Parts: sequence; structure tokens; C-alpha cells
Amino acid sequence: MTRTLAADYLVVGAGAMGMAFTDALIDHSDATVVLVDRRHGVGGHWLEAYPFVRLHQASALYGVPSTLLGGGRVQESGPEEGLQERATQSEITAYYARMLDRMVRTGQVSFLPNSEVVDRTITSRISGERWEVPASCRIVNAHHLAPSIPAEVPAPFGVGDGARVLPVNALARLEETPSQYVVAGSGKTATDACIWLLARGVDPDAICWVRPREPWMLNRARVQPDPAVFLSMAADVMQAGASAGSLEDFFLRLEDAEVMLRIDRSVMPSMAKAPTLATWELGQLRSLEDVVRRGHIDAVERGKLVFADGAVGIADDALVVHCAADGLKYPGLLPVWRPEDITLQPVRAGFPCFGAALIGYVEATRTDDDVKNRLAPPSPYPDTMDSWALMNVVGTRSTMGFSAEPDIKAWADGVALNPARIPPGYPASAALDDARERLGVHTKPALARLAELAAG
Repeated sequence: MTRTLAADYLVVGAGAMGMAFTDALIDHSDATVVLVDRRHGVGGHWLEAYPFVRLHQASALYGVPSTLLGGGRVQESGPEEGLQERATQSEITAYYARMLDRMVRTGQVSFLPNSEVVDRTITSRISGERWEVPASCRIVNAHHLAPSIPAEVPAPFGVGDGARVLPVNALARLEETPSQYVVAGSGKTATDACIWLLARGVDPDAICWVRPREPWMLNRARVQPDPAVFLSMAADVMQAGASAGSLEDFFLRLEDAEVMLRIDRSVMPSMAKAPTLATWELGQLRSLEDVVRRGHIDAVERGKLVFADGAVGIADDALVVHCAADGLKYPGLLPVWRPEDITLQPVRAGFPCFGAALIGYVEATRTDDDVKNRLAPPSPYPDTMDSWALMNVVGTRSTMGFSAEPDIKAWADGVALNPARIPPGYPASAALDDARERLGVHTKPALARLAELAAG
């Protein structure tokens, strides 16, 4: 038997974006929501993430709009002293569990875990129960950009007999020490694995790092939820963009301004997903000298890595750490509001939680889909230097658009998820005045130049 659930919205996906949207929607309307996820709880991929992962950004910039993740505290000791705290995996999953409890207690939200959605029918993967929502219920696609993680996808290369390959999650539970670790991947997960191994006393010479692409990363000290700090970084981006002779020149200018970081300054990176990295981490990563730059691994065999152009020898007992899931998705931009669904995507440059929350606020406060799409057009995730430039063009234009609406600006200024907000009562300073002045001078020419560079 299929039961009908009375609800205004069916949110498919209870990860970061689905939770941020739902939180904003119910706080600004009396809408009722059925929240569904294939996992056993809320929080999305964080439920399956490797145990030593932390947010790569400040906790305050992640989560739902109603409730700060963490206490907004500045770290008082350690290598990131002076920077805002970054939540651990356990802190993140506990936070989302609390947020679900808050939502359910409003009486506006119900949650169906371990369930799949096909059209308007929900099926429990545990009990087999089936529910459906009426035609008037609006579908919210909150899994359009759900990332792939090593714990849930196999390694993207062949594994021969006798070869040892494990996902990064398994590092924390090893029972036998290999003579060599081979970290496969170029992104944030791979950097985390390398830093974790070094912190556990592994000799740098015992780590081989296979980096298919060299990454650009943002200096974490410049991406902080402090208006003077964040807007100064944004001003540096626009100033560099306005004067850039090429994409490479743009990124080199950002490196000179200490906005962008690269591990090897003798190699021009081609990858620009641009997670944040601390300078102390950069120093440790540079201690790894056994770096393989031969593209993606085709196969791992006992004693060797096979690439398209040949093989590289490794120890017979080497442990290959799979960090090579594709992570971010690039399905292309869609209108957020379409007749068939609402598709959650970032709106400003990066910061998907803020984008989803903004979409929730706009949905709660506007009725015309054309107006909504004008106020919250999507911004892409970056992968390469040109797409990072494009993200900044699209995201900055989107921000200028929604900030022109007085109520949206007031809401955004009150939401910690918004990295560019200047909250009421924030003290004036020469640094903030300088950042705002430079943004005023350079933003328009930068957007024109970066659009030109991104188009090739």
C-alpha cells in the first residue's frame, strides 16, 4: 500500500545544501517539508567521510542559516592560531543531527531516511514502505551536486593480484605497517592524507604522492569570516583580474598577493578547485619529494604503478591510498526554478551552503519563478583556471543582483554563512575602507577581463 503524505515540498537529499534550504524555507514561511535521504541520517557525505577530515573552511561559513556551526571561535593555539575554528567530522554530523531535531520540532518537517525517490514516490530501503506526495508538492533536487567520495566509489584504476589498495577512510584503522605509502589524488582529500601520515610520524621519504594535476589552493588565512579579511581578499582578486594579461598571469598575481598557493612553484597548476590550505600544511607538503606527475593511474600491480606512458616502481608491500574520487560534480548549470523541480546550486562564487539557504529564503518570500531565477541565478563549481575565473564572474554578478534587493541584503547580512557580510555594529577600520574602495574601483573592469579570459 502507498500512503499519501501531505506536504508543500519534497526535498530529495539531506546533505549540506538540502538542510540549508529547508532551514531557511521553514524559518521564513509556514511551508511543510518531507526531507528524504538514501543514507541513515542527515549530513550527506559527512556520514561516510574519513575520520580525520575537517572542514577546509571556517566552521562559521558552513551549515544552516539559523544556527552557527561551532561557536565562531578563533583558535588560540596550534599552527592555525588566530584563524577561525574548523569542525571535525564528528562535530559536523552531530550538528546536523541537532538541526534535524530542531526542524522536526517545528512541526513543519518530517524525515524519511534510508529511502529512495522515483518521481513522486518514496520507498524505504529498510521496510519497503511506500509513500507519495501530491501533484501540488514541489520537488527540490538537493543531490544534483552531491560529491563522490572514496568510501563510496571504487578506485578509478585496475587493481592486480597482490596489490594493496584501500580508500583513505581505512588509513585510521591500519593493522599492518607498509614500507611505503602511495597517495593517489591531487585534491583536498590527498593533501589531508599526506598531512595525517606525516603527523603520525611517517617519514616523508616513505610517501609517494601521485598528483595527476597540480592544484591551486586558496590561502586559508585569507578566507575568514571577518569582513576586513574576506573583502580584502576579494579586492585582491578583482585587482588582479582587472590587470591580468592571461589566466596564468591572473593566478600568479593572486599568488603574489598571498591569495593562491601552489605546492611546487616550479610547476604551473592546471587544477583550480581551490579548497583552502594553511601555510603550515603547505610547508609539510613540500617535504614530500617523491611526486609522480604522469597523469592518472591506469592500474596498480604488485610492485608498480601503470600509467598510459609506462610504469613506475613502488615497494612490493606498498599501500596505495585511494583519494581519487572525482569529488565535486560538473553537470552544468540549470535554472534553479523549473516547472519540474527546484535544483539547488551555489549562487555566489563558492559557498554552497549560503547558496542553498539563499534559494530557500527567495522561495519563501517570492511567488514568481522568473523573478526568483533573476534573483538567484546559479554559479558553477570550478575545476580549472578558466572555470575558477568564470565562477567569480558569475558569482559576483549574482551577488550584485540579490544584494540590490533590500530584504535579501538585510537577510544576507544577518547570516553567518555569507562570507562577504558586514554585520551591524562591525567596527570601521582602515583595512575595511581600503578593501571596499578597491572593490569599487576594480570590480567592473575585472569582471569584463575575467569573462574574456574565461572564454578563451
